[in-house]
Amino acid sequence: MLPIGRFARLAGLTVKALRHYDALGLLSPARTDSATRHRWYSPDQLEPARRIRRLRELDLPLPAIRAVLAASDGGRELLISYRRDIEARLARDQRILHGLVHLIEGDDMPDTTAAARTESASLPDSERQLAADLFNLVWTLLEQTGRTTEDDDRMVHAAHASRYHWGQVGGPEQFAIGEWQCARVYSVLGRAEPALHHARRCLEIATASAVPDWLIASAHEGLARAYLVAGQRESALASRAAAEAALANVNDAEDRQVVQDDLASLPL
Repeated sequence: MLPIGRFARLAGLTVKALRHYDALGLLSPARTDSATRHRWYSPDQLEPARRIRRLRELDLPLPAIRAVLAASDGGRELLISYRRDIEARLARDQRILHGLVHLIEGDDMPDTTAAARTESASLPDSERQLAADLFNLVWTLLEQTGRTTEDDDRMVHAAHASRYHWGQVGGPEQFAIGEWQCARVYSVLGRAEPALHHARRCLEIATASAVPDWLIASAHEGLARAYLVAGQRESALASRAAAEAALANVNDAEDRQVVQDDLASLPL
């Protein structure tokens, strides 16, 4: 049996935290002395204590930690859901950061969605607007925490619908952006095969046509993300390097920053 002080050191926790977890019923000592109220822990409690510490380092709320520890699958599904929420917050925070940069520099607030780049006066207004609205809906859903299965389905359908409408009225730049968004959606959902398919189509379209340099870099970034979902780390590293090389040709600071932020979010 280990006294609370030694157990805390071995687990990497504080005594105060252990007392708090005991009060919550999250990690109770194996024995509490009825007279002195000293807490004693068994060595086999070290593993769950260290797991709690690791989950707290990831900012997982205590009720969620309790659910993870109680889950029969080790909490894998709960952690996947939490990861998706983090990815959604990251996408939202990136958009907010770009807006703040422009406010600080005294610029007008830009439309930070890639859909704005696809606007063209020569496109029929109704179909162009529909394609852009669907594109923006996808980003709203990507930034939404706690997405349900129905939300995921809606996001997939909206991405494909946006790509379809751009296919009717757009050009290579719009086609490539639509494929890139489809690849991003499937990567977020952890579906490797369609993510790779659409990322490769994006790169094929972008490299075969006269598109802005930032889009070439984004195409490589999207492929790197899809490779990661497929578990192909070396290919992901190669695609990230290709994206960084393509960024050298991007002169516009805002376009370059958008792609750099996407690259920085790759878990490599």
